[in-house]
Amino acid sequence: MNKLLFVPIAICGVNQYINAQSPQSPNIVLILCDDMGFSDLGCYGSEIQTPNIDKLAQEGVRFSQFKNTGRSCPSRAALLTGRYQHEVGMGWIAEVDEHRPGYRGQLDKAYPTVAEVMKAGGYSTYMSGKWHVTTTGGYDAPNGSYPVQRGFDKYYGCLHGGGSYYKPDPVYNNLDRITDLPDDYYYTKAITDSAVSFVHAHDTRKPMFLYVAHYAPHLPLQAPAEYVKKCIDRYKVGYDVLRKQRFEKQKSIGLVPDSLELPIFNKEFGGKRPAWEDLTPQQQEKWINDMATYAAMIEIMDEGIGKLVDEIKKKGIYENTVFLFLSDNGATDEGGFIGQLMSDLSNTPYRSYKKWVFQGGTSTPFILTYGDKKKNKMKGEICHQPAHIIDIMPTCMALGKVTYPKTFAHADLPGTSLLPASQGKALEPRTLYFEHQSSCAIIDGTWKLVKADRDSQWELINLATDPFETNDLAEKYPEKVEELEAKWIDWANTIKYFLWKTGNGRNESISITRRTLTKKEIRNNLNHTA
Repeated sequence: MNKLLFVPIAICGVNQYINAQSPQSPNIVLILCDDMGFSDLGCYGSEIQTPNIDKLAQEGVRFSQFKNTGRSCPSRAALLTGRYQHEVGMGWIAEVDEHRPGYRGQLDKAYPTVAEVMKAGGYSTYMSGKWHVTTTGGYDAPNGSYPVQRGFDKYYGCLHGGGSYYKPDPVYNNLDRITDLPDDYYYTKAITDSAVSFVHAHDTRKPMFLYVAHYAPHLPLQAPAEYVKKCIDRYKVGYDVLRKQRFEKQKSIGLVPDSLELPIFNKEFGGKRPAWEDLTPQQQEKWINDMATYAAMIEIMDEGIGKLVDEIKKKGIYENTVFLFLSDNGATDEGGFIGQLMSDLSNTPYRSYKKWVFQGGTSTPFILTYGDKKKNKMKGEICHQPAHIIDIMPTCMALGKVTYPKTFAHADLPGTSLLPASQGKALEPRTLYFEHQSSCAIIDGTWKLVKADRDSQWELINLATDPFETNDLAEKYPEKVEELEAKWIDWANTIKYFLWKTGNGRNESISITRRTLTKKEIRNNLNHTA
């Protein structure tokens, strides 16, 4: 049992379990996990045991075409503000303030967070877990960008983007830094315990907005031995067998078309992806242990979600609660050769990884479930309509019948509510845009234009026939490439996008004036060859 160092809640004594709220103001529980691949849940094809998340999927609706930004900080910025990340200061990553629009390393105060919006609409707002949208200098003392300074009534968690699960730092309870953690501390369980505590203490005379931002299964791979031991045997067959099993399960439940074959992405492995049998016994053993640890981290998170749901039921507010679950990006290839082979399984059946805006980097599970079963019009079904992480805030606003606060400008949100889609209705057609560290993409109808980085050529993909991005049609349809590139450039000129160049083996920003760039300048930069 984790002995948490946040504001304690008396479990005995005065019973705070008040009757449920009126149905016109639903509670919203938004759960975000970190670096989890598209296929890493049982309900998305995995052998990883996630019964509590799977139950939410069985009662609600799963999305097969939900997209994110491809990277943690930008995705969190988009989720929290309902805007593309560059607009709100997170064009690259938190922690680094580059002193230019779009790249300030924390959220622009001119744009409200979803917590500020929901709070203005009468909600009590709570957050537990990973923040990671403030600058490094802000970790030592509140700088105006902490959760309780951006709309959350209560907060417990780690402001930083990564670190030990046993000794995360810096951990904050509201604005108070916690420096002494219990010996049995484990971050995932602490996030659960704090979220449960918030629910327990919540005054049900107001609706609740609870944001649970799990760090799992982000590196480092750390989990209690007893959890890892339970997972080991599943991975002894190797990744080739498991990828096929996941893919067949995905086809059987309707996540991917039954007519498609499982792709092998050799390009990502320098032209030759190794078969499981090609690995040395030592490499196999490392992969098995690492993958078992990764699975254990997800299973601990799922266990915690079960505890949270149980507490909401005890509180008497389950039927008036809506649950949203997603990941911030696809699985990462960080961690060397074995790490890449792990993410190759996690992102089944998609190409590439976190940081790049191919399908493997930007595809995430998304589940929306009403506690009131009568409202789940697509119970257990899969929605194949495109959606994006910028849609989370307008969806929450629609659920709570909340309007954009008049104290803020910029009410023209680029996203849309996903409630119609969750009820089986069609969304209005729209174009989705992506950029991270010069990895760029646009999805327009069934067409996707994408490039790995500034030194790569555009690839043209027909997602209707090639959702796994294996067949580049750019040479066959140059006019479509030009059309989509022009659209992407128009978008880039509106969102404080800043050009990148490649130098010294890493991406470095170009020092240019803070003006709107011409289409020619952007096109020349995007098409640069080192």
